[in-house]
Amino acid sequence: MGDASFFYCSQGCSSEKLELFREVRYRCPRCQGLLEVGHDLDALKSTPPEVWKATFDARVGRTEWPFGSGVWGKKEWVCPEIDDNNITSFFEGNSNLFWAARLGAELGVEDLWIKLCGNSHTGSFKDLGMTVLVSAVAEMRSRGLPIQAIACASTGDTSAALAAYAAAANIPSVVFLPENKITPAQLTQPLAHGARVLSIRSDFDGCMALVKAVAEKPESPIYLANSMNPLRIEGQKTVAIEMVQQFDWRVPDWVIIPGGNLGNVSALGAGFDMLEAMGITTKRPRICVGQAERANPLYRSFLTGFAEFEPIEAQETAASAIRIGNPVSIHRAIKSLRRYDGVVEQATEDELNEAAARGDKTGLFNCPHTGVALAALEKLIARGLVERHHRVVVVSTAHGLKFSEFKANYHGGTVGNYRNQPLSIEATPEAVFKALGL
Repeated sequence: MGDASFFYCSQGCSSEKLELFREVRYRCPRCQGLLEVGHDLDALKSTPPEVWKATFDARVGRTEWPFGSGVWGKKEWVCPEIDDNNITSFFEGNSNLFWAARLGAELGVEDLWIKLCGNSHTGSFKDLGMTVLVSAVAEMRSRGLPIQAIACASTGDTSAALAAYAAAANIPSVVFLPENKITPAQLTQPLAHGARVLSIRSDFDGCMALVKAVAEKPESPIYLANSMNPLRIEGQKTVAIEMVQQFDWRVPDWVIIPGGNLGNVSALGAGFDMLEAMGITTKRPRICVGQAERANPLYRSFLTGFAEFEPIEAQETAASAIRIGNPVSIHRAIKSLRRYDGVVEQATEDELNEAAARGDKTGLFNCPHTGVALAALEKLIARGLVERHHRVVVVSTAHGLKFSEFKANYHGGTVGNYRNQPLSIEATPEAVFKALGL
């Protein structure tokens, strides 16, 4: 076929290469399994590893379109066929890799880092995948495919990213949100960007089933933007490449990430796979997925050695963005975890609350999902899997400001080791000194 990138079956039922932009497709035409994006590695390998590293390093933060983006700065490894004029980008990526020295010292890990993916245009890592997906839709529309709108089911962050990128691209967007199950900030974002918001009387899994039914109808003019779409994974895989680049092209020992619909897990694996295939790295990190105890189908499968998987009905959790009982990317995620000697941990509500608050006390401002990942880290340390000398990266998936109610409820409550409440005092210097114990 000669294309630099292509779809292929994630289940391995066929070696057939499918063109990316010839028609709308989400599944393998043979087995109906999810698709992945592949690349002409032989062609890419004609460029030496040192040249790739120098090229990517030279693009960071530059204004040359579209290479200043942390995603499109690696365009040759993502979707090189997309015309630059069809790319929609807010120069996403290039997010801070924060050395959590104080928190690491408290936990007993000397080399702890937090990848602050929430420092992005819409406040979450979902921007990394959405820039690729919306740009791909613009490319398909330019080639004559009859796509009239892009739709997603969401627990909040996906809808915010889709609405923003679609608005910039002047493509209508539709978001399916579970009624009364997302934060006010997450609801406000798609409304502000002009998306058609459908408040579904169901949970996320019900919304996901509905949007799939709508998008996968024959001749549907609505394109599906959820992470079952492999184009999303292509953008999100750059977080793995970027963190290695930020470590001067060295691989950490552990990467810990919260998991809901689990596209982020397979994205991490795809990014590390690409680095290894291109001869830039030889070491593989271990990957840990953290799940909320009330929405833990992957954790339950892990306990069986992934021999079994059963969807569950996810229960209410502060980690609302990962309140998912039937993740669409389950099989891709398991495949990645097996390749990367992965483990899965869970966090109770108390554990995720305390872990997030502890991180905040050292200067972070964590979303509750990052709290799940930090709680998982504490358990790995207690089990001796993470050792003092290990370099550990915790992926923070969203900005804490999107979950201000979570913070207010914790600090305004009656329990919690790190609660901090304002002191009401008289407007006198004496009252100030007394309040401060001086």
